[in-house]
Amino acid sequence: MSGSVTDVPGVRIGHASTPGGGSGITVALFDRPAFGAALLLGGATGTRQVDALLPHHSGGWVHAVVFAGGSAFGLDAAGGVVRHLESAGVGLDVKIARVPVVPTAVLFDLPFGLARSGRIERPDADLALRACEAARDSAPAEGSVGAGTGATVGKFHGFLSASKGGVGCASIRMDGNVVVGALVVVNAFGDVCEPDTGRILAGARDADGKFLDTMALLRSGVRREDVLLPQHTTLALVVTNGRLAKGDAFVAARMAGNGLARVIRPFQTPVDGDVIIVLSVGGEATDAKNIGAAADEVCAQAVVRSVRTADGFGVVPSPAFGLGR
Repeated sequence: MSGSVTDVPGVRIGHASTPGGGSGITVALFDRPAFGAALLLGGATGTRQVDALLPHHSGGWVHAVVFAGGSAFGLDAAGGVVRHLESAGVGLDVKIARVPVVPTAVLFDLPFGLARSGRIERPDADLALRACEAARDSAPAEGSVGAGTGATVGKFHGFLSASKGGVGCASIRMDGNVVVGALVVVNAFGDVCEPDTGRILAGARDADGKFLDTMALLRSGVRREDVLLPQHTTLALVVTNGRLAKGDAFVAARMAGNGLARVIRPFQTPVDGDVIIVLSVGGEATDAKNIGAAADEVCAQAVVRSVRTADGFGVVPSPAFGLGR
């Protein structure tokens, strides 16, 4: 499988990275307001305006989505996207103004920036404006770009024994004109595995560089409370031109989580801030079960692509540069 979330008509993706190359931001812009739902998993989410996509909330319409590094500092970057949309006259019409709704979720990548540039790096509003200006409807770059710049995976023994994570995309064209695409940023506590064989592609390593198998360590009862901090995240955006009610989008988000769990082991732990957002940008007739099944697959494949295209920049190893071969 290949493809990108931009195979869905009306979706544009822009990346920007911090000057030192230790963090970044990824922005999804839509040609028309998108509608959907969000599912918050794990126990360490960091978000802004994602509550508009929760089932109990009266909202559901959004104008952009932001995934950013920088931990909680990165939440401020959303302000740049709001400014960009406001200047274009895009937002929820509240009679006296148009208010952009920009769900934002962040990941913890502070150690990577510190290791690469010698300082903690974080995306800000100006960097977000750059990402908006760079947004295109062509296939975006993958790997260590945007929000995936400082992402790592497999941190059972801490950052220095991790492997490189990143951002990946995939899409499926279903019968008729329905397309389902995903963009996933992987900064997980767990390992990333092949969906069919379970072979570890990127994850926690021992002193010789061999994979440790985080799930096996956990099942054996090994404990590392000193590194089990809320510093890990997988962020997934699924977009379709199929028509979805909010409840349908929530069902699809739950099913998308199955795909993530197939390739990230373990997934949705208490130290992961996992977020899945499912949005509709079109009116093609469809069904939540069909979209959910497609979301399961594109999310799994996007995760695999995120590590296969990642560059560790000499800080941590990656599959693209010999890890696991």
